[in-house]
Amino acid sequence: MMIFVSLLVGILSVNAENQGVYIETSWNNGFKGYIRLAHTVDLNGWRIRVKFNNPVGTLQVWNAKMIHNSTDKTEFVMTNIDTNGILMAGNTLKIDFLVGGVPDTNHYGTLTVENTGTVTNKPTTPKTVPTKVYTTHQMTTGTHSTNGRPAVTTVGFDRSKMKHDYGKAMGLSILFYDAQRSGKLPSNNRIQWRNDSAMQDNGDGHDLTGGWYDAADHVKFNLPMAESAHVLGWGLEVFKDAYEHDGELDHMYDSLRTPLDYFLKCWVPDQKILWVQVGDVGADHSFWGRAEDMQMVRPAYKIHPGAPGSDVAGNTVAALAVGSIVFKQKDGKYSTRLLEAAKTLYDFAKANPGLYSDSIPQAKAFYGSSGWKDEMCEAAAEMYKATKDDKYLEDAKTYYEPATAWGYSWNFKQSGCQLLLWEITKDHKYKANIEAFIDSYLPGGSVPITPCGLAWRDQWGPNRYAANAAFIAVIAAADGIGGDKFKNFAMSQINYMLGDNNYNMSYEIGFGNNYPLRPHHRGASCQQDRCVSHSEDNPNTLVGGLVGGPGRDDDYQDRREEFIKNEVACDYNAGFQTACAGLYHFAINNQLPPSPPAKC
Repeated sequence: MMIFVSLLVGILSVNAENQGVYIETSWNNGFKGYIRLAHTVDLNGWRIRVKFNNPVGTLQVWNAKMIHNSTDKTEFVMTNIDTNGILMAGNTLKIDFLVGGVPDTNHYGTLTVENTGTVTNKPTTPKTVPTKVYTTHQMTTGTHSTNGRPAVTTVGFDRSKMKHDYGKAMGLSILFYDAQRSGKLPSNNRIQWRNDSAMQDNGDGHDLTGGWYDAADHVKFNLPMAESAHVLGWGLEVFKDAYEHDGELDHMYDSLRTPLDYFLKCWVPDQKILWVQVGDVGADHSFWGRAEDMQMVRPAYKIHPGAPGSDVAGNTVAALAVGSIVFKQKDGKYSTRLLEAAKTLYDFAKANPGLYSDSIPQAKAFYGSSGWKDEMCEAAAEMYKATKDDKYLEDAKTYYEPATAWGYSWNFKQSGCQLLLWEITKDHKYKANIEAFIDSYLPGGSVPITPCGLAWRDQWGPNRYAANAAFIAVIAAADGIGGDKFKNFAMSQINYMLGDNNYNMSYEIGFGNNYPLRPHHRGASCQQDRCVSHSEDNPNTLVGGLVGGPGRDDDYQDRREEFIKNEVACDYNAGFQTACAGLYHFAINNQLPPSPPAKC
């Protein structure tokens, strides 16, 4: 594959002397990287033409706006956005891109930057800028450039020893969360087909913009959002090196800030109010369209001392507390702010026990809670980790429940509580709980196994339950429980989702050559002027989204109307991404056993 990048004349153009095309990571049919161009004159508006020597399926860019693509998908033209149109001489322009639908990305060949732009400081005879050619033969497997810094290479790590590239699956998942953002999008938004949305979200005039949309819809449910943020933050804490190795660490920090910033808005300590939902499910589900085009009223719902909800409050505490841990070195002031909010919210949750869905019936049909002690146990344990205050550890022990967990999800946190208590105390009763939980997901356990090997806990999001069990397994393995047995279990489940199944298909969108093209998701299925019919593929690729998964016998159809099997959700991806990060961590540290054989 060859890429030709031409600088076109804006009001002023570029004399590109220090430039290049850099590939950060690749997968079976695509790759992600950036174009870097230097200039010696002031710029007031610019355009860039990108030419491929072969057609590509998609080209997504951020820090730029696409204004043209040829019908044969070989030529694309982009222009500046509002925030980077004016550039001073001596600065460097960096455009990140993501390419999909490429038949072969294992060998890039030569990446060529062709400078056919002109310098036009004054309306004089244009001066042609000479062509420069860059090759990528030094950017080999296991070596990745990160935002212009030196490549990170793990000595002795052979990426090909992984049956599936867990690092790539992990990085793609972050893009899914980027696509789920609500409110004002950041200047480095990487999803070209998304824009600002729900900018009027409020509760009694209190700003509630931001956060993640829950799934295919546009309601913001704080219970699954908090569970997702906690699981992702926990994974970042334990497997930070996995994100660093593939240049995804800054993307992960940015991703995690989205729900954490939102939770800081939702908690109003002086009023003892926690806002826990924005959007009416009925009104939301009657609208199939882009988030940017919503016109319905979006009511907000809160808990308070007269209407408690220690489940959602506790889960939010866990997310804030682990956030304070992972941001401590990255941003000390932000870390302190998160922890202070977690402390006051923990006190509120402890003083007001109860189920939030009893206080807010509008949530009951979709995320009705069945208990709160498990969330409070996770909250107390994370608070102990963040503060080392023994009162939180004693609370966690009182909330602990010894039974073998049914599963881990937005509603069931027992295994997370047990694992956190093992991390803190090394008491073997907690270790026994985790061993019993993973054993229940293995062949011969209580959880059914599909013919091709997926631990099939429930028809609603079976991939979610299997991925969450894998997430518990990799954290446990990192904490000294289960060893290769747990790693092999996690690999078997993640491998199934990435292609070791009867369809040879990845259930993560954008991974490999065969993945769902019609996931149940409003934004991905709609453009500015229309939403496609059920017989058409989505016009926008929801890169990184993990669809719900197959039936009990591995049966699956890629149909948008089949929301049980083909919807995506924030909580579906959280355990999956952390499991991928864990497996990648073991791989780059030469601690990953050989991949278990596929059953299909």
